[in-house]
Amino acid sequence: MKAALSRRDFIKNSAVAGAAIGASSFGIATGAPAGKTIKVAVIGCGGRGTGALQNCIDAGKAIGVDVQLVGLADAFQDRIDSAVQKFGLDPKKAFVGWDGYKKLLESTEAELVLTAAPPGFRPVHVEAIIGAGKHLFVEKPVGVDAPGCRRIIAAGEKAKEKGLSIVAGTQRRHQTVYLENAAKVEKGAIGKILGGVVQWNGQIPWIYKRKQGEGDADYMARNWLNFTELSGDHIVEQHLHNLDVALWFLGRHPESALGFGGRHRRYTGNQYDFFSVDYDFGDGVHIHSQCRQIAGCANAVTEFFRGTDGEVIPGGKLSGKDVSVPEFKGHENPYVQEHIDLINSIFDKKPINEAKNVAESTLTAIMGRISAYTGQKVRWVDLMEPAAKSPLYDMVLSPAPEDFEKGAVKAPADDVIAIPGKEGDIRDKGEAKPQKGKKKS
Repeated sequence: MKAALSRRDFIKNSAVAGAAIGASSFGIATGAPAGKTIKVAVIGCGGRGTGALQNCIDAGKAIGVDVQLVGLADAFQDRIDSAVQKFGLDPKKAFVGWDGYKKLLESTEAELVLTAAPPGFRPVHVEAIIGAGKHLFVEKPVGVDAPGCRRIIAAGEKAKEKGLSIVAGTQRRHQTVYLENAAKVEKGAIGKILGGVVQWNGQIPWIYKRKQGEGDADYMARNWLNFTELSGDHIVEQHLHNLDVALWFLGRHPESALGFGGRHRRYTGNQYDFFSVDYDFGDGVHIHSQCRQIAGCANAVTEFFRGTDGEVIPGGKLSGKDVSVPEFKGHENPYVQEHIDLINSIFDKKPINEAKNVAESTLTAIMGRISAYTGQKVRWVDLMEPAAKSPLYDMVLSPAPEDFEKGAVKAPADDVIAIPGKEGDIRDKGEAKPQKGKKKS
């Protein structure tokens, strides 16, 4: 494995796009390609896919670029129909089916492809998009297991060879308040980071109820948010944003994770309601990760870091030493700004490549999930180093994306969850019984 980047290099690379924004007027990066056109296609036409397309269109308007939609792909006809009507695309340029993305890439003239199909499909889609020589916007997370994330890292290296840009949906890395704080942390405003807390506590975004006679593949894909095999569980699908900030500000990934979680309110799917994970970043630095999806509780979506000389506190406020950093300017909507940065990188021929960053943040969340599901400590090397000889290295969640294309999908049972520890290890003569469940990771 290559030597880890220094914190300085890590933060510097993460803020390349932000530096360009800081040297410009509001919403327009240096060298803005006013009056030009970029052809775009979308894989995954659900709420996030069509949302990303609208963000991309708005980004084009902000910098004077005509964003032309030239193709759509989705597993479901109703989603294709809705997107075709909303964005005015010729239906002949829209492709339906589990292999629709292949048909799109074979026929499209797109220069940039946005992919926002469920996370379990993203390693396959990213490989295909980069293989086709297209620039890429990929929603987070970028996988649900370690092999999938390693595929993303490898695809990122191929993108570098081809001069292609990859921007991920970790929009905080394109948001002015975060860019400013990252620069201040790099300049030593809070000294050495000693530890912190990252949180995403809210409620379940949505649940899809199975329709009578609906097949396993369709049901899983429509209810993907609630199946670990397609979403990674909410610590991966949602809380990744906060974990990503921790890796960004610390400039390194954790060495290990030890956590727990459980389920009391959710129905359908097989995910937990909550997680609590201790991430050990080495050198005595620990980050407490906390996420929950239960309605009617106190909510918080925050990051907090304590340093030797100050703090970064919720709301983006920083207290510490006064340091001088460049002024960061950008679009008021970070979901738009990430597309501004992407489009500018394409026209400026200065590729942005966020594949490794988002893959490592996804892997960090997966470490926490596996630890909570199994009750065991999970090390970074277990997922990333074959020499560690860990069974977790090659563990792939099933069904995998290829199974959907083959028509070989067997959905996991609803409401059967991972149970950590050893069943039967009850010492009170049966007065308490273990919850029914199955081992998962």
